[in-house]
Amino acid sequence: MKCMGRKCSFHLVLLLAVLVLTAVPLSSQQVPSSAATPTTAASPATPEILKTVNEKLAQLDKDVKAAQSAGDNAWMLTSAALVLMMTGPGLALFYGGLVRRKNTLAIMMQSFALMGIITVLWALVGYSLCFGGNGPVIGGFEHAFLRGVGAEPNPDYAGTIPQATFMVYQLMFAIITPALITGATAERMKFSGTVLFLTLWFLVVYAPLAHMVWGKGGLLNAAGGKFPCLDFAGGTVVHISSGVSALVCALYLGKRTGYPKQPMPPHSLVLSFIGACLLWVGWFGFNAGSALAASSLATSAFVATHFAAAAAALGWSAAEWLKNGRASALGAISGAVAGLVAITPASGFVSPMPALAIGLIAGVVCYLMVTIVKAVFGYDDALDAFGVHGAGGTIGALLTGVFAQQVINPIFGADKPVGGLDGHWSQVGNQLVGVGIAWGFALVGTIVLLKITDLITGVRVTEEQEVQGLDVTQHGEEAYNLEA
Repeated sequence: MKCMGRKCSFHLVLLLAVLVLTAVPLSSQQVPSSAATPTTAASPATPEILKTVNEKLAQLDKDVKAAQSAGDNAWMLTSAALVLMMTGPGLALFYGGLVRRKNTLAIMMQSFALMGIITVLWALVGYSLCFGGNGPVIGGFEHAFLRGVGAEPNPDYAGTIPQATFMVYQLMFAIITPALITGATAERMKFSGTVLFLTLWFLVVYAPLAHMVWGKGGLLNAAGGKFPCLDFAGGTVVHISSGVSALVCALYLGKRTGYPKQPMPPHSLVLSFIGACLLWVGWFGFNAGSALAASSLATSAFVATHFAAAAAALGWSAAEWLKNGRASALGAISGAVAGLVAITPASGFVSPMPALAIGLIAGVVCYLMVTIVKAVFGYDDALDAFGVHGAGGTIGALLTGVFAQQVINPIFGADKPVGGLDGHWSQVGNQLVGVGIAWGFALVGTIVLLKITDLITGVRVTEEQEVQGLDVTQHGEEAYNLEA
């Protein structure tokens, strides 16, 4: 959505240029009436003046568009770097500090490995499956091996930046999404099984969901899909899909040896604290970058993102304080991440006050999920990937349908209502459809892919390897050499 101020400035420049260019030749011809030349004498100069004016206007228009493209491209490349920072070092440090010392390198290596694996898959077929073609469920192969992806923009997605920039920006989303799942499988899943499972998961679960929600012709695409689902930056595509899959993985793998009787506290909250702060900063690229331009919409998403994270951190801390009589550092950073998750689908559709409400609700609900619901059902979601991403993503997707407003983003057209606050309550129904499809794809796809992976490589390490630690048994290294 282009900034109205930019349009006004552009029109003003054009008007001034026309006045200047036309005023000078005319003034030079103003002589006393007695000395005036016949009208026919001035006529030959008129086509030349018009030609000059048109050429200068065309050049001015070209220069303005080039400046806009350069600004948008700079912002989008910066956003891509910020989103990659969310995986490494952000998520790697966040998860790395939450596991026990003997599994630090193993969990960090899983995030790092996905930075390489998904990048190669994206170049071969991933980008094309997500953003090629116009099918309702999955893209085509027109951009396989990145054919046709270069300096020219793709007007179907981002008309002011090179398609190569759009491609690499979307790649960073594809990298972090499967990495989130590793929080549920931490400390007990084979590295070989992780690599195979998440490779298959990217192709079978992530790619179809990304195309359905963001791809041209997608079933859930807000701009023309059969069930227009609002998902600005990945509530369904990223967080629900990874969070629900994480729950399935935790149930399939079973509990860690000794859980829950044996205490398994984080080995370094300092690492997790740094990782959470990096995630918070990187999330501005995640959400504000999804405007795909350096525009007022990017500003709105940036503000909503920050406000929701702050409210969620306070909400989680307040709930923890009421229950335990104190607020923990782990609770505060977990709350912030929960708020960032929940605001992701809504960030480009809501104003600051609804953003605060979404964050506050997410902070409290996610706290209840990881402290009460998990204890009641007894599943071992080691690093609470489902409690934060699955639950937070679902809450955010549904609340987007309530709080989205056309004054922030008229995605359905000028003066057309967007969400419940606009009187369009049926949008909540569309959000429910999107949530249901994301849950279904993640549940069924993950179960099938885990079975396949288990047959080929196995998914869980032996009890002996688990006790010894995955750093040594899977990688032959230790995170901390205390004897040095």
